[in-house]
Amino acid sequence: MSLFFYNAFIALYGFAAGIISPWNPKAKLWLRGRKRLFDRLETQIREKAGTDKSESRLVWIHCASLGEFEQGRPVLEGLKNDYPSLRILITFFSPSGYEIRKNYPGADFISYLPVDSMNNAKRFFDLVKPDLVLWVKYEYWYYFLNEIKKRNIPLLLVSGLFRKDQAFFKWYGGLHRKMLSFFKHLFVQGQSSADLLKTLDNIPPVTINGDTRFDRVTAIANTFTPIEEIAAFCKDFPVIVAGSTWQEDEEELDHYANTHPGLRFIIAPHEIDESHLRSTETLFKHTVRFSKWKKTFANPTINSSSTPPNVLIIDNIGMLSRLYFYATITYVGGGFGNDGIHNILEAAVYGKPVFFGPVFDKFSEAIDLLECGGAYTVENALELEKTMNELLQNQDEYRDACTAALNYTQQNRGATKMILDYIKDNRLL
Repeated sequence: MSLFFYNAFIALYGFAAGIISPWNPKAKLWLRGRKRLFDRLETQIREKAGTDKSESRLVWIHCASLGEFEQGRPVLEGLKNDYPSLRILITFFSPSGYEIRKNYPGADFISYLPVDSMNNAKRFFDLVKPDLVLWVKYEYWYYFLNEIKKRNIPLLLVSGLFRKDQAFFKWYGGLHRKMLSFFKHLFVQGQSSADLLKTLDNIPPVTINGDTRFDRVTAIANTFTPIEEIAAFCKDFPVIVAGSTWQEDEEELDHYANTHPGLRFIIAPHEIDESHLRSTETLFKHTVRFSKWKKTFANPTINSSSTPPNVLIIDNIGMLSRLYFYATITYVGGGFGNDGIHNILEAAVYGKPVFFGPVFDKFSEAIDLLECGGAYTVENALELEKTMNELLQNQDEYRDACTAALNYTQQNRGATKMILDYIKDNRLL
């Protein structure tokens, strides 16, 4: 891809966002978040001026969205622990990350990433002046990365993941290959990524150190705090916790829930707008929203009915990682859509078998969990019901699956420490 086509892509992306924004909430947020972006960022920095930290070093961490934030978070928090006076700037490309984490207390500054252009990149670096830049997993923006190289700022890739169908490995991927050369070091998740990078010229040093998400989900599990309302709903029933579900996932689960009143189902949709919540309630016959259950669960009279709810619909953001603790079996959504599954490690870290749909080939952790026996993939609702029933009835297989899931997450920790050690050893801060 030449710079001409790259610039055309950037322009068309912004134009398309403007066209669909009246009907697309994400596009509207994407555009609104970039209006007067530099003014808002400058205000944030000015407000910190004159404090004890105002002249301390600054690390900029870029995350495409919420998933990448959770991936970079262990490194961020490790840096804050090692360098207490350090200032942290987090940028997001997507509203899905920014809107949920815009008040995250672990960062000094949080912002959308400005649209990639030569002028925006120069203005951004003149304002922010970072001492170190961490790029989480993927999403490469030429002008920002080029400006980092021109200013001789150390740039590290965290938990990089590469596939042979990416532009880096195509005949037209010259610009993408050039962007890789701007990095000082590439930390990648696995051997396959490292092998692909070996086929390229002028690539910086590569280290296989695994996925920082293992450290993140382990930290979450180690600091688990109970949720009284969830425990009251589950009682002593077998529990299916379905997280990050889309409508396609819910359509695979509804018959099972509607015909098995002796099981408890907790559905945590990926999108919790009112229209989707109502659609979910239409699919499942005996439901209660968490917001209502929270108000009434302690009063049996209020909750009494001829058919008590066996499906709890989570209508908030932020509980999912703790919900998996209560599961007998977990289901992670996205596998019946084009983009693939969401974070299965959040479920596996509690030592629970993980189910997901057929679209998982881009996710190495899914392949690994299937191979070690900690996960199951299903093609349709019939297969899902059959396999879950068999697992619930076969305690030996169930225990083996639980053990495999837990061992897999425990054995793959440590990626964060390797990155922090590299920063220390090379005196990047």
